[in-house]
Order: sequence, then structure tokens, then C-alpha cells
Amino acid sequence: MSLTCGIDWADDHHDVAVVDGEGTVISEARITNDTAGVADLWALLAEAGETAERLTPVAIETSKGLLVAALVASGRLVYAINPLATSRYRDRHRSSRAKSDAIDAIVLANILRTDTHAHRPLPANSDEVKALQVLTRAQQDAVSDRVQVTNRIRAVLKQFFPAALSAFERGGKHRLDSAACRMILSAAPTPAVAAKLSETKLAVLLRRAGRTRGIALEAATLHRLLHSERLRQPVPVETAMGHQLCALVDQLDAVCRSVEQLTAAAETAFVTHERSRVIASFPGVGSLTGARLLAEIGDDVDRFADARALKAYAGAAPITRASGKVHWVGARRAKNDRIAAAGYVWALAAIRHDPACRAHYQRRRAGGERHTAALRNTFNKLIGKLHHCMTTGQSYDSSIAFPITAPTRAA
Repeated sequence: MSLTCGIDWADDHHDVAVVDGEGTVISEARITNDTAGVADLWALLAEAGETAERLTPVAIETSKGLLVAALVASGRLVYAINPLATSRYRDRHRSSRAKSDAIDAIVLANILRTDTHAHRPLPANSDEVKALQVLTRAQQDAVSDRVQVTNRIRAVLKQFFPAALSAFERGGKHRLDSAACRMILSAAPTPAVAAKLSETKLAVLLRRAGRTRGIALEAATLHRLLHSERLRQPVPVETAMGHQLCALVDQLDAVCRSVEQLTAAAETAFVTHERSRVIASFPGVGSLTGARLLAEIGDDVDRFADARALKAYAGAAPITRASGKVHWVGARRAKNDRIAAAGYVWALAAIRHDPACRAHYQRRRAGGERHTAALRNTFNKLIGKLHHCMTTGQSYDSSIAFPITAPTRAA
């Protein structure tokens, strides 16, 4: 008897339903979100007729959490179903649009019963890749947090301390999130305090922030900019905004440390993985970009049927909409945003450092494509070749990946 299981998950409990090949509900239950609940789930599946030789596939609307980890560890195929897809299947089974957790569990079980071929199970990645994915995603989130806090600091400085913006946003390494900026703003969070800083004190702060060259010139420049005449807020308001700025700089310090620690941990985990050699052989792939690519692609060789599947997953392959006289080809929106972000950086670095990739990009531009489209097409080519190399274990060879074809001569 063919069985499928659906689980509607929540924070403190989960609704479970098991159906047979005809869609008849065999078992229903609500389990707790702990070890006792997982034991109840195993007992429920066994009572429904599950055997060790034929484990029941499970559909659930998430790919994260301890319950999913327990299901994967048990050897069962776990399908993470998009909640939007579940909503559409629910309308298919109940025209009244009635909804409950128990009904959703039944709907999820029936999704696998009727359309298993249309969904993919969670990849069987190694624990090393799962750990790498945690690190790379946390690092990307920390970078996003750094940008948000930096923007908040910029907004506050515009309101009461424009001289600091002139001093620390001069391009290059002069950024609001730089160590020197954070050090000086912590020491002088208001224009009144900054006006008391001498060049000698500024030089000391720059050294403390890690600067080793051009300290005297930089201290003189900062002294001139911080002492320039600017509009000022009333003293009480300026003092209050200085306290706000100090709190934001403390947040930025913590976020910057997190970015550094997570970056180092991700790069270390990447270079020790057996597939890092293949990924790092591609032009434009550094340790961090390689870590992100490996974390999102994984090391499950059966995850993607072919290169086209990986291209679609990464958002590199275009999508076509054709109906009647309408034919439209555009960028794919439904994709893994994290690998797409890494792919943009990868392709940009590749066209700068690899002549073959740059020639391909220039051909697309000469054909009328805009920069973004040509860069996406370059990423599309590269990730297809990465799939081949990861499947075969070969390192990247530019002469094979982008063979030079001699122009044909007219007879």
C-alpha cells in the first residue's frame, strides 16, 4: 500500500495526516514539537502500515527546523512545499475554501499522492555542506545588517553632524563602516566634542583603528573637515543625538565583528571541502564566493538532473511566456536569491579577470543586450560549466569552456 504523509507545522505543535493511494485518510493526529512528538509520529506511521523497506514520504511547508532535521535523519524523503502551492491545492479539494491545520495536513499528503513528480525532495547534502550553508547565509544576513545600520548612521549624521559625512565619505576606504570612522565617532559623537580633537589625537585614534600609512596626512584632513563651519542643532538636541549615534556605532561595531568572524569561518569551511578545488578553479571565484556557491548548490550529485535545472534554480536561465501572438523572454524571478546574488558577483569578477569570459560578455553587449542581461548570460554559461565540472570532477579549463572559433572566410 502506497502511503504519503502531510505535516502542517507550527511553533509548539504539528498536525499530521497519512493517506493511502486512493486518497483515503488512514491516520490523523496532533503531535507536540519535542522528542515525544517525534516518537508519536514514528508510531503513527508504523500503525498506518509503514515498513522499514518502504518509508513514507513527507510533505511539509518548510525546509528548516528540528522536525525537518529528524525526518531527514530518519531516511525519509522530505518535500518542502511552497505555501502558495498548498493554497492552490486546497481550493482544488474544497470549493468552500474552508481551512484548518488538519485540512492542510491532508492537502499536503495528497499533493505527494497525486503530484510527487512535480516536486523535488530536500537534497541529501553532507553535514559539512549544511554547516557551510548556515555560515554563508548568516554572513550574508550580517552584511545586510551592516548596510542597514550604516544607512541609519548616515541619516542621523545628516540631521546634526554633516561634517562627519564630509570627513568619512570621500570614496575608497573612507566609509562610515570603516574601523577608523567607528573609532573616531565613538570618541567624538557630537560636533562640539569633535571640535576639541587635535591632529595628534586624531592620529592616535587612526593608529588604534589599525591604520599604518599616511596617518599624519589623514589626521590633518580629518581635522580640517571636522572643524569646518556647519549648521548646528541646539545643544540639548545635539547631545541627545550624540547618544543615539553612540548606540548606533556600538551596533555597527558588533555587526562588523560578526561579518569578519563569519567570513573567516565560511572560508575555512570551504577550503577544507573536497569540492572546493573544482569550484575555486573557475575565474572570479574567491573563497567567499566559492563558499556561497557550494553552500547553495550542495554536494548531492543527484540533486539536479542536468545543467538546465541548476540554471533555473539559480535564476540564470531566462523564462519564456508565449501565448498566441505574444512571445516574451525575460529574467526569471522565482529563484534562489542567495545563489543569484553570488552569481552576479562571480560573473562580474570573471569578465574582469578572464579574457574568455570578457569576450563572451562583450559579444552579448555588441548584440544589443544591456549590462545586466549580458552579465546574467555570462553567469548562465559559467554555472552550466560548473555543473559539468562538479559532476565529472574536472577543473575549469578556459580553452575548453570557451573555445576560440576562427572566423569563416568567404569563398
